Amino acid sequence: MTGEGKTKSHGRFSVQVSAKPRDLMDEPRVVKGAWRARVITLFPEAFPGTLGLSLTGKALEQGLWALDAIPLRDFGIGRHRNVDDTPAGGGAGMVLRADVVAAALEVACHGTPTDRARWPIVYLSPRGARFDQPMARSWAAADGVTLICGRFEGVDQRVLDRFAIAEVSLGDFVMTGGEIAAQAMIDATVRLLPGVLGNAESTEEESFSSGLLEHPQFTKPAVWDGREIPPVLLSGNHAEVARWRQAEAERLTAERRPDLWQAWQNRPRRP
Repeated sequence: MTGEGKTKSHGRFSVQVSAKPRDLMDEPRVVKGAWRARVITLFPEAFPGTLGLSLTGKALEQGLWALDAIPLRDFGIGRHRNVDDTPAGGGAGMVLRADVVAAALEVACHGTPTDRARWPIVYLSPRGARFDQPMARSWAAADGVTLICGRFEGVDQRVLDRFAIAEVSLGDFVMTGGEIAAQAMIDATVRLLPGVLGNAESTEEESFSSGLLEHPQFTKPAVWDGREIPPVLLSGNHAEVARWRQAEAERLTAERRPDLWQAWQNRPRRP
């Protein structure tokens, strides 16, 4: 298969583009047991993309997580490596073939747990469950994840059923493909892995971590454009600061996300 063993360079970073995922023991740069993302895509050159920048890129370079881009085209049919065909029953567009996607999945599943809680297999689809912070936390607690980046009109339903693939959406909109969504979901997951951010407390205070949107943030100068930092934040009274931040988080959530606010109000209370 044409993609096996090739490495795509993205500045200082590289991502394995292979039709056969590597064994972790063969990779001295990857920390033993590191979380791994395997992405089945028609555009492996899109990776790592933004994942090779900033903290996620540094963590990738340090081997705190790993990324395999598996080219779907390598599993195509015939001389032209066809991966799609016309929809059964007629209609516009093309559909990714079940046999092609299944062949890529067989390779992507090599060496991974069969327990979907330990290694989810996900098709990025606008009809799927909406990706959120709890889902990112569940993926981060797993050994890794396999993401299928859709194109055209989607994937043959039979392969989704055969492999018990979950469908997940980035939001209530349609994109030309799943690559950008995959990068967003991987980023949200990787930053939760131990050692990636450096300060574990920062993830506990962010939007959605507690069920509320994050409170407003301020920094120097104390006065800018005639606008002052709220005095309570400069008071040195940590209890008052905490109360102010909680009140602001609740206010913003109630104003901007009534759905989250309703869930927050209905949450189970500790006795």
